[in-house]
Amino acid sequence: MSVADETGGRAERIRAKAEELKEAAARVSDPQERRRLEDKARRLQERSDQVSAKGDGGTNPL
Repeated sequence: MSVADETGGRAERIRAKAEELKEAAARVSDPQERRRLEDKARRLQERSDQVSAKGDGGTNPL
């Protein structure tokens, strides 16, 4: 397994966890808990994006 494959798999796992948190946030009735879960999901998505960027040779589309 190459480093790029490993990085891609890690990014995918992080994205999946972020999606789970977003879904959980949608089911929670407490506004503070919803916000906490949404924030955590956003941070995980950002981390996934960073991991993906490292896996593609570090090119930054910005």
